[in-house]
Amino acid sequence: MIKRVRYYIFLKDVLILALSAFGGPQAHIALMFDLMVTKRRYLSEEDLIELNALCQILPGPTSTQTVTAIGFRIGGPNLAYLTLLVWMIPAVTLMTIAGITMSHLQSRNMSIEFTKFIQPMAVGFVSYAGLRISQKVIKTKTAVVILILSAIGSFLFKSPFVFPVLILAGGAFTAFKYKAQPIEEKDRIKIQWANFILWAGFFVFIATLGGLTRYLPVRLLENFYRSGSLIFGGGQVLIPLLYTEFVEFKRYLTSEEFLTGYALVQSVPGPVFSFCAYIGALSMRGFGIGGQVLGALVASIGIFLPGTFLIFFVIRFWEGLKKYRIVKASLEGINAASSGMVIAAAVLMFLPLEPNVQNILITAGTLAVLVFTRIPAPIIILLGLGAGFVL
Repeated sequence: MIKRVRYYIFLKDVLILALSAFGGPQAHIALMFDLMVTKRRYLSEEDLIELNALCQILPGPTSTQTVTAIGFRIGGPNLAYLTLLVWMIPAVTLMTIAGITMSHLQSRNMSIEFTKFIQPMAVGFVSYAGLRISQKVIKTKTAVVILILSAIGSFLFKSPFVFPVLILAGGAFTAFKYKAQPIEEKDRIKIQWANFILWAGFFVFIATLGGLTRYLPVRLLENFYRSGSLIFGGGQVLIPLLYTEFVEFKRYLTSEEFLTGYALVQSVPGPVFSFCAYIGALSMRGFGIGGQVLGALVASIGIFLPGTFLIFFVIRFWEGLKKYRIVKASLEGINAASSGMVIAAAVLMFLPLEPNVQNILITAGTLAVLVFTRIPAPIIILLGLGAGFVL
């Protein structure tokens, strides 16, 4: 009974986070420190730092994996899955509504001119993400070279399949530097394969089903599940893959719709990966509102589920794995390649905009505001929408 009450309190705290956590993974972690460590003492500061570090080296949404991992440590898999639902539902719901609203405006031939400032602002947000990630992870000349090559590769080869190749190549390249890492005494690693088999089995199943049926909701589920399985570095790194696959490759969305949605997700609390609900809804606009809700649902399941399977798999033997030097060394290349992809995404997303002085100034101004002030992202977006209605 005491455990059950504790679980309810924990889920209530997760809901509070889901409704108040603006600003992306870094801001989310700061709020987790305040609520989960300082106030509630669900775990120690060291434990939270370590869990977050583990989630950063796994594919999937970092803050989502961190909060579900906390739920796993407190109450096992069942509480962790409930934690995932409570954490993602508010943001996913808001972005689903945004997608349906956008398609409604388009179907009625209503102008979305009021988003004219939002689109270059979105490029400013992506540029800021690339800058922040690069400042954090680029520490060596090797990392600089990988960043440049990754940016060039992302820009030139507009295929969703190039991104996992770049990430794996970057990690493999720096893995050879493992001798520079300190040697730690290792224990024998005991691996429980159930969640890995679940992740891989679903990957194969949904890819096969999508290929056989060609049914759009199934293909969307496969697309997002693949993306969630292969993207390291959180929501900002996911953006270039989504843009390439759904705007340039499949053309389910226009560049304007994509940029507007990405800007809107900056003003929504919770995980940035909820942006996928918006893309899923617009991808299914030809099937009515019911189809759009289904599209948002399968996109959300697809993007969040693989990271959850993988964190449940790895957390059981993380203590032993983190002592291996080759694992530590590969992170440098993975992070550098991810940074290059985000920088390329900013360029690719700006190119469809009209290259006039207004768009250049708005993009540069948004970046400057984010770098030099502490104005919250939701306020910046609301000001941009307001200016679009007035001017």
